Amino acid sequence: MPLPETEPVRPKGAAKDSALRDWVRALEATAPIAGSPRRVLPQVIAEMAELRGDAPALISATETLSYRALSERANRYGRWALAQNLGNGEAVGLIMPNRPEYLAIWLGITSVGGVVSLINTNLRGAALAHCIDIVAPKHVIVAAELCEALSSALSALKTRPQIWSHGSGDFARIDDAIAKLPADPLGEAERRGVSLADPALHIYTSGTTGLPKAANVSHHRLMQWSFWFAGLTNTGPGDRMYDCLPLYHSVGGAVATGAVLVRGGSVAIRDKFSARQFWDDVANWDCTLFQYIGELCRYLVNAPVHPHEREHRLRLACGNGLRADVWEKFQRRFAIPRILEFYAATEGNISLYNVEGKVGAIGRVPPFLNHRFPLALVQFDPVAQAPIRGADGLCVRCAPGETGEAIGKIQDGAAFEGYTNAAESEKKVLRDVFARGDAWYRTGDLMRVDGSGYFFFVDRIGDTFRWKGENVATSEVAAALTAFPSIAEAVVYGVAVPGTEGAAGMAAVVADGALDLTALREHLARALPDYARPKFLRIQNRVAVTATFKHQKTDLVREGFDPAAMAEPIYFDDTARGVYVRLDAKLFEDIRSGRVRL
Repeated sequence: MPLPETEPVRPKGAAKDSALRDWVRALEATAPIAGSPRRVLPQVIAEMAELRGDAPALISATETLSYRALSERANRYGRWALAQNLGNGEAVGLIMPNRPEYLAIWLGITSVGGVVSLINTNLRGAALAHCIDIVAPKHVIVAAELCEALSSALSALKTRPQIWSHGSGDFARIDDAIAKLPADPLGEAERRGVSLADPALHIYTSGTTGLPKAANVSHHRLMQWSFWFAGLTNTGPGDRMYDCLPLYHSVGGAVATGAVLVRGGSVAIRDKFSARQFWDDVANWDCTLFQYIGELCRYLVNAPVHPHEREHRLRLACGNGLRADVWEKFQRRFAIPRILEFYAATEGNISLYNVEGKVGAIGRVPPFLNHRFPLALVQFDPVAQAPIRGADGLCVRCAPGETGEAIGKIQDGAAFEGYTNAAESEKKVLRDVFARGDAWYRTGDLMRVDGSGYFFFVDRIGDTFRWKGENVATSEVAAALTAFPSIAEAVVYGVAVPGTEGAAGMAAVVADGALDLTALREHLARALPDYARPKFLRIQNRVAVTATFKHQKTDLVREGFDPAAMAEPIYFDDTARGVYVRLDAKLFEDIRSGRVRL
């Protein structure tokens, strides 16, 4: 299927000129921010309410808020915070599914100096209690349908916030309280001098490698994210962004929304992603932009043909984590004129943007912006789980093509705002890197850069395993597995085997139809060196993921390759016979005892 006619093949010079225009727009959009330290995102929304009035700002299946209505509702929440004597910098927890009200709440509370903690709506019990306790909120606002989930955490809470229900629930109703408050614009005294330097949000890490941490997000970063992406994507009043990502994360809740709202466009908010209803939504809401996470695109590519999958007005899809094996299939099948891939982390101080659309790359830094993106790759020791240091005690830069950890220099313009826990923040700081006394933020991500300056994501640190003296990136093995026609999804990890050093490769895979293990083994033999091929295959109906589609490996690693620990079949790569064989209790014991050598 050819690319859509709206995306003609451009000569290299034209592509270069287009990329330059993208960078210039982003720079021009963000340049004025520092010059107006009291102009924060809630104030921008108030200005847009004056300009756009009854034009739709937030659209959903249940409610639409115009710019005027959004600003008025935010004003009520701001006055509610003042009425509760919420101090500057004090936190309010927010537990609510995706809906327009969500943004009105945090825009209002942050406009008067409060900090809103955006809590994962999937949490229950002790995990939810942990996320509340680490920000010690004075209040928690919970949607009526999530009151039961919050109640499951109350006995484990160390803090004692006042709890408010939005809608009929077990607690005082905040929707009743704000209905009694004025909606007119906030006065200068009510705004209490809120500035760009002040904290605005707590956004949590995913918790895939431990309990979540609450990252500090200032008003300055909210403005920077919103206007930078508005410039890169060239948003305007005629644009509509389709947003089905969680509003409690930075991409779905700040980037996707802010980039459009600061330019007078609309955001179509869906409660959660649905592959079956995705294209109906995009067409019915007449969306021009779509915010993605890579695995979401994979789900769409693996879904059956939808009658409306090319009947849309999308001009651009923007997001992160779109792997090369999905990129071209996704773009061609669904007639997406342009893909803007980027790399960033909520708590990070560096970012990369692939404005040229180079398949598989997460971005590059043009020479004229090197000072704005203080990024380096340093050699990494997977055994010590730390950067390698030379004889002088300093870190060693990677050569082109060499994989290393990405780090960002902590300096003016690239500050690291850290987490609510100072000790956790310090763990992310690498000191004495290239000079005595310097400090760099550790991304925890392994990357490589090619000779043209394009960066490629390799893996998360901890998502590599060492086998037969070789370091193996789980993402590369997963890419080889999903390139096989019958495999829809794959999670790769290392498992300990008694009597061996390192960890043997194992993959949990979801098959799309019948899985020919003989053909799969032949495919992997062509695609991967022997040490990288998974020794164990676990066939599953589904793979557990977080709300942002990150694979949850902790349980898989803990269960290992013991067939008694799981109901699904496991297969072992019997290299002596050259086939995958079903792993039973006897073979498991033979491997554990060393009678069968790996």
